[in-house]
Amino acid sequence: MSTTPSQLDAEALYQTLVQQIQAGLQGATEVALVGIHSGGAWLAERLATELGLAERLGFVDVSFYRDDFSEKGLRADVKPSQIPFDVEGATILLVDDVLYTGRTTRAAINELFDYGRPARVLLAALVDRGGRELPIAADFVAASVDLSKQENLQLQRADDGRFSLTVVHA
Repeated sequence: MSTTPSQLDAEALYQTLVQQIQAGLQGATEVALVGIHSGGAWLAERLATELGLAERLGFVDVSFYRDDFSEKGLRADVKPSQIPFDVEGATILLVDDVLYTGRTTRAAINELFDYGRPARVLLAALVDRGGRELPIAADFVAASVDLSKQENLQLQRADDGRFSLTVVHA
């Protein structure tokens, strides 16, 4: 289902994503969440609470793993990756806020495999905005939206933990 940017209610989308993940992970064992900084990390924190996976929550910052690192350079807010559990043989739910080219996802998977070999990696994204440059698809996605290359979709988190989405014109 394609949604227009003005219809994006981040809280409603989050609830849709939770329902999809709960249904999709029924019966799965050794599940762990890994959020991609920063929007995916925010989502993963809330998901961990709702799914009872607070002890199996990790985060990755893909800054050093991106294939366009030389173009983008080092961001001032690079955060260390934290994966405080054994990924070997685990089902990893990789969480990102917006799926676009697939390059961030590829970088996150590369980093994840530096920690071990999971049994499988599933991808959850709040929004898929199309524009893929790599053969990457989310297993769980709350909405799809069409945006131009000059538009970016940004997830914000309020002090009370609630999410909102904003379209930013480049």
